[in-house]
Amino acid sequence: MSKKHILFTGFMLFSLFFGAGNLIFPPFLGLESGTNFAPAITGFLITGVLLPFMAIMAIALSDNGLLSMGNRVHKVFGMIFAIIIYMSIGAFYGIPRASNVAYELGFKQIVEVNGSIPLLIFSILFFGLTYYISLNPKKIVDRIGQFLTPILLLVLGVLVVQAFIKFDNISSAPQADYASAPFVTGFLEGYFTMDAVAALAFGIVVINALKDKGSRSKAELVKGTLGAGFIASIGLATVYFSLGWIGKVIPNEQSFGNGAEVLTQAARMLFPSGGGLLFGIIVMLACLTTCVGLINACSRFFNEIYPKLSYQAYVAIFVLFALLVSNLGLNAILALAIPLLVFIYPISIVLIILSLFQQVAGGGKMMYRLSIFITTIFALYEILTSIGYSSDRLTEWLEFIPFFEQGLGWALPALVAAIVGYIMDKLNHQENQ
Repeated sequence: MSKKHILFTGFMLFSLFFGAGNLIFPPFLGLESGTNFAPAITGFLITGVLLPFMAIMAIALSDNGLLSMGNRVHKVFGMIFAIIIYMSIGAFYGIPRASNVAYELGFKQIVEVNGSIPLLIFSILFFGLTYYISLNPKKIVDRIGQFLTPILLLVLGVLVVQAFIKFDNISSAPQADYASAPFVTGFLEGYFTMDAVAALAFGIVVINALKDKGSRSKAELVKGTLGAGFIASIGLATVYFSLGWIGKVIPNEQSFGNGAEVLTQAARMLFPSGGGLLFGIIVMLACLTTCVGLINACSRFFNEIYPKLSYQAYVAIFVLFALLVSNLGLNAILALAIPLLVFIYPISIVLIILSLFQQVAGGGKMMYRLSIFITTIFALYEILTSIGYSSDRLTEWLEFIPFFEQGLGWALPALVAAIVGYIMDKLNHQENQ
C-alpha cells in the first residue's frame, strides 16, 4: 500500500465530508464570534473534525464496521440501527439535501431560474453525473481523490488567498451566545454538522477503497484508514479555519442571515465579475462529492447484507429514489429528516466513544446496553419534541440535567450508565474466572 494511494484516499475522504453544510457553518461562526473567534473555532474543530476522526478510528478498529459496533449492544439492534443510519443520511436526507443545496446555493448563483421544472432538470443532470461516478466503486478514489478534490481545493484556495490579501483583519464584537460562551457555542455548532454520523457510513468507503488497491491484512487496513482520516482531518481543519476567518473579517455593514450569504457576498466582493460563478462551482463540487460518497457507502452496505442485488443495482435504486425526494424541495426534506437525525446522532456518538474506550480498557455488553438504553430514551424524547409532542412536566424534571437545553442532556446520564455497566462487566468477568 503506497503513501500516494493513502494520500488520494485521504483527499477522497475530505471531499466526502466536505458538503455544503460544512461550507456554510464556519463563515457564520466567524461572523458571529468576532473577537472571540479563537475559542469558538477551537470548539467547532473538536466536534467538526476530531469527533469524525474518532468515528473513522472506531470503524477501522471494528471487524465489520458499523454492524460490528452495533452488535455489541445486540445483533438485532446492530442491524436495525445500521439500516437507519444509512437510510437517514443517505436516501432519506443526506443525498437529496445535497442535491437541493447544490441547486439553491450553487446553480442558482450562476443562472437565475425559478420554479419546479428547472429543479427537475438540474436534478436529472446532477444525479446522472453522480450515477456515472458511483457506478464503478474501484474508481471512486481515482475520480474523487485525484480529480474532483484537487479542483475543489483549488477553487477554495483562490477564494481564501484573495480574502487574506484584500480583507482587513478587523473583528466585530461577538454576538449572541458567542459573547458569553464562545467555546461551548462553537462546540455545539460543530456537533450539528452531523459529520460524526457521516463518518460511520464513510468508514466503509475508505476500507473498501484500500482493499481495492490491494490492502488485505487488518494492520494494513487500520494503518491506511487512520492515515486517510488524518489527511482528511488536516484538510477539514485548515478549510474550516480559513472559511471562519473570512466570516470574521468580512466588512459587515449589511446583515447576514446565514453562512451561505456570508460566502456569497465575500465571493462577490473579492471577485466582482465572477464571484457568483466561483461560489456556485464550490457548492456544486462539494455537494457532488458528498452525494457520490453517500451513494457508494449505502450501496456497498446493502449489497453486503443482501447480495442478491448487485452493487450497480443499488446505485440505480438510491439515485432514482434520491432524485424523486430531492424534488420535494429543501424545506420538506429538512422537515422529514429532523426526527431521524435527533434520534441517531446521540446514539452514534455514544457508540463511537464506547468503541474506542473498549480498545483501551475493555468492557462488555452491559457497558454498551445500559449506556445506549439511557441515550435512546433521551433520543426518543427529542423525536417527540421535534414533531410537536412535549410534556411540560417531563421537561421540568429534565431541565436540571447539565446541557439539557442545548440538546445534550443525554451526555452525562449516558456516561454514568456506561461506568455502571463497565463495573458490572468487570465483576461478572471476575465471577466467571
